[in-house]
Amino acid sequence: MTDLTSPAPAGVDPVIYRGVADLEAAVGKELGPTGWFTVGQERIDGFADATEDHQWIHVDPVRAVDGPFGATVAHGFLTLSLVPYFVNCLRRIEDVRMGVNYGLDKVRFPAPVRAGSRIRARTTMIRLDRVEGGAVQLVTRTTIEVDGDVKPACVADLVSRYYFD
Repeated sequence: MTDLTSPAPAGVDPVIYRGVADLEAAVGKELGPTGWFTVGQERIDGFADATEDHQWIHVDPVRAVDGPFGATVAHGFLTLSLVPYFVNCLRRIEDVRMGVNYGLDKVRFPAPVRAGSRIRARTTMIRLDRVEGGAVQLVTRTTIEVDGDVKPACVADLVSRYYFD
């Protein structure tokens, strides 16, 4: 029996799903929000180094003050890369043999994440289909909110496959 998630932060109790029936029953039910997570300039700079994307709107705080967002902003893909972390804070799927990231159906970045902003997420399993090999394909929509902003920073439909014994 394998737990496919990392531990959630202290004070967060993720919902635990054991098996296909639990997942089927959870389709359409929102989980969250998570606790707040600060996206600092150091994280943005590290992501720029890892991806070779050093555009000034991300890494030049002096120039970015006069830019379209009034400050440096996180890369959209940095925000997207935090989706698994947030989902793992909200749920765990146990008693599976293997889980794989199968891709994304749709991703949008309606609002920027300025350096120093706090973000959090809500997630809903929107579809579950049985596929070959005793697996299920799960589509999870995660919305990442920015503290104080009306528009979300990211809305992503993550597709995962889980193989049960």
